[in-house]
Amino acid sequence: MKVVIAEKPDQGATLAKPFPHRKRQGYIEIHPTAIFPKGAYITWAVGHLFQLQGPEKYESKWKKWTLDDLPIIPHRFQYELQRAKAKQFSVIKELLNKKEVTEIIHAGDAGREGELIIRNIVSMSRVQKPMKRLWISSLTEKAITLGFESLREETEMRNLYYEAYSRACADWLVGMNASRVYSILLKQQGMSDVFSAGRVQTPTLALIVRRDEEIDRFRSEPFWEVKADFQVGDYTYEGIWQKDGESRIQSRELAEKIASFCQNKPASVTNMNVERKEFSPPLLFNLSALQATINKMYKFSPKKTLDVLQKLYQKGIVSYPRSDSQYVTKGEAEAFPEIMTKLQAYSPFNQWIPAPEASLLNNKRYVNEAKVSDHYAIIPTEQVTDPGSLPEDERKIYDVVVKRFIAAHHDKAIINYTTITTIVDDRAEFISKGKQIIQEGWRKVLMQHDKEDDPLLPPVAEQDKGFVKKVITKEGKTQPPKRYTEGQLITLMKTAGKHMDNDELEKVLKQTEGLGTEATRAGIITMLKDRKYIDIQKNIVFPTDKAKVLIRAIGENLLSSAEMTAKWEQRLQEIGKGKASAPEFMEQVKKLSDRLVQNALKESQTWKFEDLDTDSIQRRKGKKGKPATKASLGSCLKCDGKVIDKGKFYGCSNYQKTRCSFTISKTILSKKITQKIVKQVLKEGKSDRIDGFKKGEKEFSAYLSWDTHQKKIQFQFDVN
Repeated sequence: MKVVIAEKPDQGATLAKPFPHRKRQGYIEIHPTAIFPKGAYITWAVGHLFQLQGPEKYESKWKKWTLDDLPIIPHRFQYELQRAKAKQFSVIKELLNKKEVTEIIHAGDAGREGELIIRNIVSMSRVQKPMKRLWISSLTEKAITLGFESLREETEMRNLYYEAYSRACADWLVGMNASRVYSILLKQQGMSDVFSAGRVQTPTLALIVRRDEEIDRFRSEPFWEVKADFQVGDYTYEGIWQKDGESRIQSRELAEKIASFCQNKPASVTNMNVERKEFSPPLLFNLSALQATINKMYKFSPKKTLDVLQKLYQKGIVSYPRSDSQYVTKGEAEAFPEIMTKLQAYSPFNQWIPAPEASLLNNKRYVNEAKVSDHYAIIPTEQVTDPGSLPEDERKIYDVVVKRFIAAHHDKAIINYTTITTIVDDRAEFISKGKQIIQEGWRKVLMQHDKEDDPLLPPVAEQDKGFVKKVITKEGKTQPPKRYTEGQLITLMKTAGKHMDNDELEKVLKQTEGLGTEATRAGIITMLKDRKYIDIQKNIVFPTDKAKVLIRAIGENLLSSAEMTAKWEQRLQEIGKGKASAPEFMEQVKKLSDRLVQNALKESQTWKFEDLDTDSIQRRKGKKGKPATKASLGSCLKCDGKVIDKGKFYGCSNYQKTRCSFTISKTILSKKITQKIVKQVLKEGKSDRIDGFKKGEKEFSAYLSWDTHQKKIQFQFDVN
C-alpha cells in the first residue's frame, strides 16, 4: 500500500478524484485500482507544517536582542512543528508508520517549495521507506492518471530540496542578523520599532525608495512646442517643429518667434518615409508576465492574481501557476488543436477560432524543450470551461490566459509607420508621425479595445506644395519619473532592477537573474505592505518613512544590491541543478552575515535622518494586552483635544465624545502629508512651503495653514 502526500487539502481531493475513494478524517482512502493494486492513502500538508527554530531554541541568550551576540549563526539548523498544524502532522505520521504502507509518493507542488514541504514531513516523521515523486504541471484527471503511471525517482528531485533548504537557511541567517542589528541601532536613534530586513525584501524595497528619491530630486522645467496645421492640396495634417531631432524649446519668446515666422507661410513636403514593421504574437505567459498584465488591466495585486490562478489550477483548467517558463514542449503542443476546438464552443473565443495556424508544433517561438525548466508556460488545459460559469475574478484571469493562448495561433501584425517632413518657407522643419495597420493579425485577439494614439496621415508625396493653415505654441513641463505600480514591481524584481516593458523581457533575459522566484515575488510585496514599508494607493507604490530610514541606514551595503541578490538566486538555481555546492554557499552566507553586522556598526556613526518623520516610527505596546494609546501629534485646532494618527488620516481623539470633525488627510493632491508637517501646523498654524502638489497636469507649491474664520485647513500661497 502507498501513502500519497499532497501540499494542500484541496489538492489532495483533486488527486483522489480519478479513483474510487472514501473520505476519512485528514486523509482519503483509495480503493484498489490498476494504478494502486493494493489501494492507497492520500493525505496532505497545510502548507509548511514545520519552520526553522527561533534563535532562543539554539542558545537561550539569543532570546534577548543585543549587539554583543551578533552575528547569530547556529551550528546546525533545526526544524520545529507549528502548533496549529500538529493535528494534521499526527495523521500523516500515523499513516506513514502503518505496516501495510511500503512506499511514499511525494505529491507536493512540482517546484522547490513543494519539495521542501513534503520532505520535511517525511524526515520529521522518522520513517525510512522508499519514496517516488509525482511531477505534473496540471491537475486534469488525464494529467493526474498519467503522472501516477510514470512516477519519477525521488533522487531526480533531491537537488531541488537542497536548493529550497539552502534558501530557507540563508534567508534565516541574513534576515535574523540584519533585522536585529538595524533594529537595535535605529532604536538608539529614537525609533522603537522592528526593522525587518532580508535577502530579497530589502533590495526590492531599495528599488522603491530610490525611485522616490529620484522624484524628490527632480525639478520640473517649462518648455514650449510649436505645432502647425498644413494644407497640402485637399489634405490637412499636423506637424511639430523640430531642430536636430529636438522639438522642445526652452523659452516662450523663441517659441512665439518661430510661430510668428511660420504664420501663413508656404510649406513643402521634403520627405515622406514609410517604414513597415512586423510584430510576432507575444510569448505565452509565465507567472511574472501574467501578474504584470493583470495588474495593468484590472489593478489586481500580484498576490491576488496568484491566489485566483491557484484556484483555476486546482479546478484543472489552467496549468501550473508558478511557472517561470514561457514555452512548452512538443508533448504539450500536440494537445493544442484539441484545446482550440473545445474553446471554439464558448464566447468570446469562438470569434477568433479557427485561427490561421492550426498547429504550433513546429513553431520554435513557443515550442522549445530547452527553455522549459520545471514547468511549461501557463496555458488553458484540455479541461476547457465556459468562462461565463466562473466567478468574476476567475473569469477575468482565465479570459486573459486563453486569449494569449489563442493569439499565439494568429498571424503577425504588420504596421506601416509614416514620417512626413515639411519645410516652412525653406527654413523651419516640422515632423508629422502616424501609423497604419496593414495586417491586424494577433492584435484583433489581444488589442480589440485599445485606442490608437497615432493619427493616420494623408497620402501626400515629396515635393507637394501647400501652406501653413494654423500655428500655435504649447507650453509643457518636464515630468518626474513615475512611481511603480505593483505590476511593474513584479517586472523589476524579475529583471533585478533593470526597468523595461514586459514585452522586452524575452530579448533581454537569457535566464532568470531576478529578486526571488516566480513563487515568492508576490509574497515579498505583501510582506513589505504588512511590515509598513510600502503603502499602495490606487495601485501606485509609495515608500513610508520607515522604509526610507532603513534603506538610508543600509546605504550601498550589499544587502540593498539587486544585482548581488540576483547572483545569489542564480547560485541557488545552480544548487537545484546539481551544479553548485550547498555547503559552500552556506559558508559564504555566514561570512556575509558577519560582514553585514560589522558594516552596520561602523556606518551607524554617520547616519542622519533629520528630514524624515522618525517620530512616527514607534511600536507602542499597551499594558496587560490593552490597546496602546496612540501618541498625540498636538492639540486640536477646533476643540483643544488631541490629534492622533487614525490610519488613513489624522484626526481628533474627541470624535467619539463630541463628534469633533477636525481631520487632515495623509495625502493631499498626490503629496504625502507627514506627521512632521501636521505637528508644525498644529503648533504654528502653518507648515513650511511644500513642493509637489498636483492638480491635473499642473504641479504647484503651497503652505498648509489653519483658517481661523472658516475653521479648516487650506492652501496658502507666496505673494509675488
